Amino acid sequence: MSNSNGQPPRRHRIGYAFPPKKEQTFIQPSLITHAGQHGIDLVPVDASKALTQQGPFDCIIHKLYDDDWNQQLKEYSSLYPRTVILDPPESIARLHNRVSMLDVINAAFKAPRVENVGVPKQVLIHDPAELESDLGLKFPVIAKPVLANGSAKSHQMSMVFSGEGLKKVETPILLQEFVNHGGTIFKVYVIGDYTECVKRRSLPDISDEQRTKLAGVVVPFSQISNEEVNIEGVEMPPPGFVEELAKGICDGLKLNFFNFDVIRDSNDKHSYYVIDINYFPGYAKLHNFEHLLTDFFLAVLSNKSKSQSQLEQE
Repeated sequence: MSNSNGQPPRRHRIGYAFPPKKEQTFIQPSLITHAGQHGIDLVPVDASKALTQQGPFDCIIHKLYDDDWNQQLKEYSSLYPRTVILDPPESIARLHNRVSMLDVINAAFKAPRVENVGVPKQVLIHDPAELESDLGLKFPVIAKPVLANGSAKSHQMSMVFSGEGLKKVETPILLQEFVNHGGTIFKVYVIGDYTECVKRRSLPDISDEQRTKLAGVVVPFSQISNEEVNIEGVEMPPPGFVEELAKGICDGLKLNFFNFDVIRDSNDKHSYYVIDINYFPGYAKLHNFEHLLTDFFLAVLSNKSKSQSQLEQE
């Protein structure tokens, strides 16, 4: 197919820079083929070489976090300001801290609805001495590493059932109240304006009897079984609620690629809590992810073209 000038339509180049594992799971042959059929070439970026010597790119997507890469993006953007960077490193950085990542929730959801949304009560502990004082938390609590940078250590979480158990926790640490939620977690995947909510098995509810029995014990998540949890009949959250919440987080964090985890209070079906936000999750798990990503890329490229036309007319 040719354009009105008899020339073949211009193809668009989207550079991608990912760690090897992410590249292996995300850059599927099916995505490359589908995007290619719509005029988009997905081009690998060599992070060991100067980004300014690669390209040109209409857009760059990435999941690299080191300072050298961020500096390369900055230098590239100064030379090629029309290249769309998804997403800005400063926006992604907010998700590396489990305290700051959830600050956006209270500001994100202002529309009056039947559903309430918030963040479980949490306390950041810097010094072991702080664990000796009354933290104002209800047990059990989840002990989470402060950094959420995708490393193995950042995923090492534990359940603490009493103040005695806190003596075994290493600091700095984020302590977050555990909310019984019927063993169900709702994972909301976001790609620009698109949202998709799926339900997954989570940690089972904890009774007062179990809490008393396990007082003084610290249990790693890896040792807590959810095999007996049945989520088949669990009702999904209202779609409008999910979409509004996703948009609020998207606008607040200025991100296009992320997912967030939501739980619903077992004792109040209208109370929801956001407990985690992750950058550039496993989109390949979604049905027709190739179509979703390609449609998003086309929308980004279309908006870029419109913006350039407006600048040229001014």
